[in-house]
Amino acid sequence: MDTIRATEKDLEELLALYQRVADQMQAEGLKQWQWGIYPTEELIREDVAQGLMYIQRVDGVLAGAVSIVGTDLEPEYETVPWTGGLNPGYFHRLVVDPPMQGAGIAGDILDDLLQMLRRAGCDCVRCDTSVENRRALRLYEKMGFRPCGHIYWSSTGNRNVALNKPLKRETPLWPIKMTPAFRGGSLTPWGGEKLRTRFGKDIPDATTGESLEVSCIPGLESTDNMGRTLTELIAYHGEKIVGRYADKPFPLLLKLIDARDMLSVQVHPGDAYAAQNEGGKLGKTEAWLILDTPEGGGELVYGIKTGTTLGELKEACEQGSAVENLLQRVKVRAGDVCYIPSGCVHAIGAGILLYEIQESSDLTYRFYDWDRKDANGNRRELHLKKALDVTNLKMHRRPVHVERAFGTKRVLNEENFTLDIIQPEGSAALPEINHFGMITAVEGEMMLQWASGSMTIRPGETFFLPASVPPLTLKGTGIAALAMPA
Repeated sequence: MDTIRATEKDLEELLALYQRVADQMQAEGLKQWQWGIYPTEELIREDVAQGLMYIQRVDGVLAGAVSIVGTDLEPEYETVPWTGGLNPGYFHRLVVDPPMQGAGIAGDILDDLLQMLRRAGCDCVRCDTSVENRRALRLYEKMGFRPCGHIYWSSTGNRNVALNKPLKRETPLWPIKMTPAFRGGSLTPWGGEKLRTRFGKDIPDATTGESLEVSCIPGLESTDNMGRTLTELIAYHGEKIVGRYADKPFPLLLKLIDARDMLSVQVHPGDAYAAQNEGGKLGKTEAWLILDTPEGGGELVYGIKTGTTLGELKEACEQGSAVENLLQRVKVRAGDVCYIPSGCVHAIGAGILLYEIQESSDLTYRFYDWDRKDANGNRRELHLKKALDVTNLKMHRRPVHVERAFGTKRVLNEENFTLDIIQPEGSAALPEINHFGMITAVEGEMMLQWASGSMTIRPGETFFLPASVPPLTLKGTGIAALAMPA
């Protein structure tokens, strides 16, 4: 069977076919279509007149039809976070006559349609259907379409699922807006509410310390707008989304941290120690970009005082508060960058809001927690032996301040990750993406733009940038942080 372009001779049969399908939907309780409201006789006639309607016949009887959308797209399509493609094709109003449904006709029509779009130079195809149309959703899933958002049609009151399918191997993926996971409550007794008041995040409680913007940590995975975890996205897209990391553990973790109170004094292991002592996990090297501090500046613990021996550190930790005299404290202000290799003792000070890029690890060894107790009088667990094992007493670092300046500035180029600070002067081209990237707006609302699309990025929002993403430009007034694997 071939799908061919409809002509005026087919018009009366087409009108009867669409009316039958609309009536069937109403009879089944599916409110997607109501003949005369959508679709209408005018729409079908216009599709035929413009050469956009295609049909398939079985033994001479009209069995199904579909309309390829021209360049005059409805504005509702501009708001959908499509998953990829630079030259999309669209279709509407795919139907099969009710008595012939279930015979594979819809799949045949779609196969022919996809071939037509490929020949026309399209690199992806897009459509939408009612969230309640299970029959259509099963068909599209079987044909390789993926849900990527929703469309609300004010003309009918319908809320539809938008679907996208690549048509070529080289079809690029678009930036993916990430929904974070949160760590709060008893896990972050030092947390606060700045993630909500500063960035509008829907935090779970008033002691939420961490927004895990891009995370593959089990139980704390970030997701796309359809609820798919980053792990699921990597499994589906492979090298197109993470380059050489498609068959490796995801290497990085990106957080926003609100420290209402002082964090524990802690240290992280390196990769070799973690692999040997923590079941093969990654170690943890991290870096901070300070976003906000209390008036007059904030304070961090950043290393151990020069001359301290491991024995002195051990003895002081065993005594408790005596360790406070051995801590190297530094002042910080917004715009400071602190690189914290594994082995560097550290603690975030009270009142500090920061951006953190790190290896994908949840390993933290606590030396000291300021003698704090929970509501039941219990202190948090410490890990003194392991902490002493991995501490590097020669780590004496200082924050580096990043002055405001238009353009892109690489502020870190380390073994595990890079960090660029981008402040567009009207616009700024992003650096080439190395395997994948993660861009976070830390100040101001901007637009992330590429050849065939754009997305607004607001303060505190993070977009995942796939390996195959097209060249990107950041436009507007603000500041963004871009992290990538080294």
